Amino acid sequence: MRFTNIGLFIAIIVITVILAFLANRFFLRLIRRSTTVMKNDPTNYLFLRHAITALIYIVGISIAIYSMPNLRTLANSLLAGAGILAVAVGFASQHALSNIISGVFIVIFKPFRVNDRLNVNTMNGIVEDITLRHTVIRDFENRRILIPNAVISNEVIVNADFAEDKICKWIEINISFDSNIDQAKSIIEDEILQHPLHIDPRTAEQIAEGAPEVPVRVIALREYAVQLRGWAWAKDSADGFVLSCDVLESIKKRFDREGVEIPYPHRTLLQKPGLDVSNPSS
Repeated sequence: MRFTNIGLFIAIIVITVILAFLANRFFLRLIRRSTTVMKNDPTNYLFLRHAITALIYIVGISIAIYSMPNLRTLANSLLAGAGILAVAVGFASQHALSNIISGVFIVIFKPFRVNDRLNVNTMNGIVEDITLRHTVIRDFENRRILIPNAVISNEVIVNADFAEDKICKWIEINISFDSNIDQAKSIIEDEILQHPLHIDPRTAEQIAEGAPEVPVRVIALREYAVQLRGWAWAKDSADGFVLSCDVLESIKKRFDREGVEIPYPHRTLLQKPGLDVSNPSS
């Protein structure tokens, strides 16, 4: 009888592991199909995968313990002190439960989704997974940042992909006061328009009114330079980054060819008559 109970215990544990494996495999296939074929958001499926896997293990281990008479007696003894145990477990699992609840709220209200680009407390990256406990963000050096769900729920988040993916990149560059402003503005506009990743952000009404596709304006007169800004639009953050890098390079090359000066900080020193600069005491 004892060996039968042990065999049943082992069988239940094995079945639990197999069911968890099959559930994981099912959700992985579902996620792959929904993202590659149906182009759906995989956030819900990823969270359900973690939740159902955890539930399978909890139920399976509970049944396995109940199938063993000795362990069943121990479990009943523990349940007899359920009041004290509940208080202890409540204190011990407070943070874990808050992370799970925060994870559920994230999945329901979707302040961010899997594959969104986030900026959280100067940390930048792409949301890779939302588990029961934490959110996994892959930064641009391919490292994983694990943020507890309860923490990220209370942070101010910059989501580059919320509502729409289209993004505006500021192309800012300084020219000297001696340079031709109109020429510099024309170069910036041309280089943005010629880039293949640039898109036209104007509405039909703005086009009819003759609004420029790429506005370029003087935004500041600095101590040693005139600051210009061009507005370039791309379909998403990834294209926007490439666009801004390429356009800055091409503008620098055009400025060099056409004689537009990009200044550097400098100071003009005036020596007063009668002051000997070689003598510090003078």
